[in-house]
Amino acid sequence: MPPLLDTDSSSMSSLLAGTEEVETGIPPALSFSHIHLYTKKLLPLSDYKSLEQRCNDFASASSFTPTQAGVESLDAMQKIWTSMEIAGYSGFAAETSPANPYISQGRDVVAQLICGLGFRVSSVYDGADTTTMLVTSPDKTGVQFVVTAQKTEREPTDGTLSPGKTTVSTDGVTKLSFNDEFVHFDVSQLLRFFKNHQGRPGISCLAFEVTSGDITNIYNNYSSKHPKLLTPQGMVSYKDGAGSITRVLEVFAYYKGEKKVSDADEGTILRFVEKKLSHASAKKSCKLPGLVEVDATFDGTSFPAYCDHWVSNVVSRTGFLDTLEDTLGFTPKVDFNAGVVAAGEAQIESTVTGNTAAPVDTGGDDKIALKDQSQVYLPINNALTPVGHVHGFIEEIGQGVQHVASRVSDLIAFIQRANDCRKMTGEGFTFLNIPQSYYGVLMKPQFLKKVDSNEPLLADEDATKVMHFAEENGLCDLTGAVPLDITRDEVKTKLSKCSTVTADKLDDVMEVIMRARFVNLHTLLRGHMSEKSYVAIVKNKILVDVQGEDLLFQIFTSNVLQENVGDEAPFFEFIQRVCSECLGPDGCPAKVKPGCGGFGIRNFLTLFLSIEVSKAMMEVKDAKLANDEKAVTKAMNRVQAFTDQLNEANPILTDISDAMTAEGAYLEDLAKATDEAEKARLKKLADEQASKKKLGNETLMVCSKKYMEIMKALREGA
Repeated sequence: MPPLLDTDSSSMSSLLAGTEEVETGIPPALSFSHIHLYTKKLLPLSDYKSLEQRCNDFASASSFTPTQAGVESLDAMQKIWTSMEIAGYSGFAAETSPANPYISQGRDVVAQLICGLGFRVSSVYDGADTTTMLVTSPDKTGVQFVVTAQKTEREPTDGTLSPGKTTVSTDGVTKLSFNDEFVHFDVSQLLRFFKNHQGRPGISCLAFEVTSGDITNIYNNYSSKHPKLLTPQGMVSYKDGAGSITRVLEVFAYYKGEKKVSDADEGTILRFVEKKLSHASAKKSCKLPGLVEVDATFDGTSFPAYCDHWVSNVVSRTGFLDTLEDTLGFTPKVDFNAGVVAAGEAQIESTVTGNTAAPVDTGGDDKIALKDQSQVYLPINNALTPVGHVHGFIEEIGQGVQHVASRVSDLIAFIQRANDCRKMTGEGFTFLNIPQSYYGVLMKPQFLKKVDSNEPLLADEDATKVMHFAEENGLCDLTGAVPLDITRDEVKTKLSKCSTVTADKLDDVMEVIMRARFVNLHTLLRGHMSEKSYVAIVKNKILVDVQGEDLLFQIFTSNVLQENVGDEAPFFEFIQRVCSECLGPDGCPAKVKPGCGGFGIRNFLTLFLSIEVSKAMMEVKDAKLANDEKAVTKAMNRVQAFTDQLNEANPILTDISDAMTAEGAYLEDLAKATDEAEKARLKKLADEQASKKKLGNETLMVCSKKYMEIMKALREGA
C-alpha cells in the first residue's frame, strides 16, 4: 500500500501514518475544488500583473460595460486599448487586424483568461522546478484554474525525477523522495502527465474538496477495491504556520482498459483536498498547500463563474462508472446512448454520473443555486466506432479530460463581453462556430403562413417571388441568412418596392423575415425570451436547450492549450442554467434541483443536423451563382430533408429528455426510500420511464435511418 506522507511548510519528512477509524458504506461528502492544467511555459507574475493593470485601466478609460447589445464602437475601443502603454509585458494582447488575425493555437491560457474573461491571478507558487498560477473569477470561491509549467523544459520521457525513489529507514518507515516539498507541484508530476499524453499540454487533474474525515474513507476505498489506482505518494499531510492541516490524496483516474484487470492509466489524476482549521476563526480555503495569495484587482466588468461539470473521454465508460461508485458512491444520472449521439458514422455513448446532493433552498435568490458547488457531475464518453472526435482524442493523446464546464449568471452578456474583449484587445477566446442555420434561416415555406398563426399569408407562387426578391435586395443572402442587425424600418422600406407584397400584407411579410433570424429557437422556446435576447443568442452563437420548465444555455470555446492546428486538445464550456421559478405547497419558492436544464441532449443531434443544413445551403448558393436550376432544386431538397429531420427529431428528443429526467428523479427517491412498498412503486415508475426512454431512442434511430435513406436517394438521383 502506498504510504501516507506528513510534511510541514518547511520540511519534507516522510513517515507512515495510521488511518483513523471511519464509518464505511457512507458516500463521502465532497464538492468541486479546482482544475489543474499543465502547460509548457508560463510568463513571470509581473507580466501577468502588467496585463491585468492594462485591462483595469482600459475598463476605466473606455467605460466599457458588457451588455447584450455589445459596445457601441469596437474600433474606437480598440484604439483606446492600443494607445495604452504596458511595461514589462510581451507577446500577447496585440492589436488584431485583417493582416494580423486572431488565431487560437499556441496561446498562453493565463493571458486568455485574464483578457478574455476578466479573471485574475490570485495566488502563485514558485517551486524548485515549477511555477504555478491560480487564476480565478471575481468570486474566488468559484472556479479555480491552477496552471503549472516547468521552469526549465525537459523531455517528456525524462523520468529521472519521477516518484518511486524510495528508501527504507531503520525503523521500517517507507520514504519517497521528491524535488519539491509540495508533491502536487513536483516536476515529476508534469513529466508523468506529458509522458502519458504524447508530450501535449492539457488538463491533468480534477480536484475535489472533502469534508473532515472523508478523505480517509476515500483512501480506504481505493486501497481495498482499486489499489492499482493509488499513486506512489499515497496521501500527503501538510501543516501550515497557523497550525491548520491540509491532507491531499491523489489517485489515477482511469484504468488503461477494463477495471482491475488492466494497469492504471497514469495520465490523469483525481485529487481530494481536506483542510482541518487550527481554530474556528481561521480562513477556510480549498487552494492547494504552497499557493501564496497575491493582489488581484478585477475591472468590474467580469462575471463570477462556478464549476458545473467535468467531462472525460475514456476507453471503458462502464469501468470508470463502477470505480466512481465503489470509491465515491457516485451513481449514474443521465445516459446518452447511441440512439441520441449518432452523427453519421461517428457514434458514442455518454453517461453523466455524480454524487447525490440535496436540492438547493434558494429562498428566491438565484445566486444561491448559482454558487452551490456541492453537486458534482462527471459526464463520461466512450467511442463506439473508430471515427469521430472521442475516438480521435483517445487515439491521438490518450484518455483524459475533454472539457470542463463553468456556469455563470448571464451567459449572453458573458459571451458578448468575451467576444468584444477579444476583438478589442487581440487576446481571449474564440468559440465553436455555429452556423446561422442552427438558429434559423429564411425559406420560402415561411411566407405561406403568418407568424405564430395558421392563417394563410401568400400563395405558393407569390412566396417564390418574394423569396427571390429578398435574396436580390439584401433581406437575406443566398443561404437564407437574414442580417442580424436589420431593422423593421429597413425591411419595410425594401419590401414596399416589391410589387408582390400588397400593403395589407406588408407587416406580416416583414415579421416573417424578422422572425427568420431565430425561427428554430423560437419554435423550441416560444415566449421564453424577448426578440433582443434571441438576436443576442444568435450573434454570440450560444446553444439552447429546454428540459421541462428549465432552460440551458451553453457554448464551447475553441481548443485551449493547443499547440498546432488540427491537434486534439481540451476546451472550456460555459453555461447558464435558468431554473423554473416554481412555488412549493407552502407558496414559497421551491427548492432548485441540481443540474436543472439538463446537459444539452438536443444539441448532440440538432447541432449535427444544422451543420449539414449549412453545407446544403452553401450548395444552393453555388448553384444559384452558376445559374444551375437543376442543382438548385436538388440542393434545396437536401435542405428541406435536413430541416424536416430537425423538426421530426425535436419532439422525439423532448420525449427522451423528459423520460430521462423523470427516471433520474424516481431513481434518486428510490435510493432514499426505506419502505418496501414505496421502493416497489418507485422502481415501477422508474422502469416505465426507462421504457419510454428506450422507445424514444428506437424511434430516433428509425427517424435517422429514414432520412439517411432520403439523403442517399437525393445524392444518387440524377
